[in-house]
Amino acid sequence: MTRNCLPPRARLGPLARFAIAIGCLVPTALGVLASAPASAQVQAAAPANRAIDPARADVARFIAAMNQQHGFPVEALAQLFNQVESKGFILQAIAKPAERTLRWDEYRPRFVLERRIARGVEVFGQYQDELERAEAATGVPIDIMLGIVGVETFYGENVGKHRVIDALSTLAFDYPPRQEFFSKELEQFLVMTREEGLDALRPVGSYAGAMGLPQFMPSSFRAYALDGDADGRRDLWNDWADVFLSVGNYLKVHGWRAGEPVLAFADATDARLEGIDPKLALTETVGSLRARGLRFATRLPDSAPAMLITLRLASGTEYRVGFTNFYAITRYNRSQMYASAVSDLADAIAARRTGQPLPTAPAQTDTGWSTTTSTR
Repeated sequence: MTRNCLPPRARLGPLARFAIAIGCLVPTALGVLASAPASAQVQAAAPANRAIDPARADVARFIAAMNQQHGFPVEALAQLFNQVESKGFILQAIAKPAERTLRWDEYRPRFVLERRIARGVEVFGQYQDELERAEAATGVPIDIMLGIVGVETFYGENVGKHRVIDALSTLAFDYPPRQEFFSKELEQFLVMTREEGLDALRPVGSYAGAMGLPQFMPSSFRAYALDGDADGRRDLWNDWADVFLSVGNYLKVHGWRAGEPVLAFADATDARLEGIDPKLALTETVGSLRARGLRFATRLPDSAPAMLITLRLASGTEYRVGFTNFYAITRYNRSQMYASAVSDLADAIAARRTGQPLPTAPAQTDTGWSTTTSTR
């Protein structure tokens, strides 16, 4: 495990202590993954790293705004940014276009695989008390929380290796297409470190600034992270009680309904699907989808909000129906494949830890419930 990306108590002097969509999250498991042939793997060299100059006009304006809006001392911020670098690799990574979008039957095996299921069961055994407390507090099932953390960072194995302040500063000052978004996240990061008493140079995360086992962006950390064990800190890098309660809280705030299903497999053989809104939105109901000829099983009433999920396969399309809880998962990452993978992994972990066989998908789908023995 490589979770210790933030020390348990990174509390230093006054300077270091203050000196920290899309949606609110940029998880590691992005909803659209790229896969290029071997011949396309040779990439141009990344731009060189360079120091962030606090006297540079846009950096100086940011420092002045942090002083005016949040009371950060100008001189201390200048000293902080003197230790920050704009990373060429990050600019290369975020600007690189996806060569090919994965199909569902390529995407799913990356997340619903034997080692990830087994690790989820192991984490349950280690942190059952923390998971049960988070479930009781938020109404989000244990296995959904395990599914989120499993898909996001493989239970902490892949939390990212970039200093968050470098990543956010690179994108805030040197990536114009998303400058406004990342400037706000950099602002939230600095405020967060001051609130949490952290050294802003210590936290690490993804190249886009997502942090910890659940990959919260700084704005999400401030809005949704909770102290799960009442130790006075919100530590999403090392404290599993904080991680699970924070994930549950995020889903609860975004509409999770305790006791309701996430999705159902659907048979669209004779369905009339023309005119269905393709956006990630609950624009249909259970009744309206059934009226179109879609066949699926659910105990929810006809009035329950729903959406059609279409997952592209090599041989066609797999159809599912997503309910309110599916939509809540898409607020974590705005992707049908992401939310479907979280749900499938959660179901597999639940079956494994209770001694049940893995759930069986309808015969007309290509994915089934087979898992691989891949190391990833």
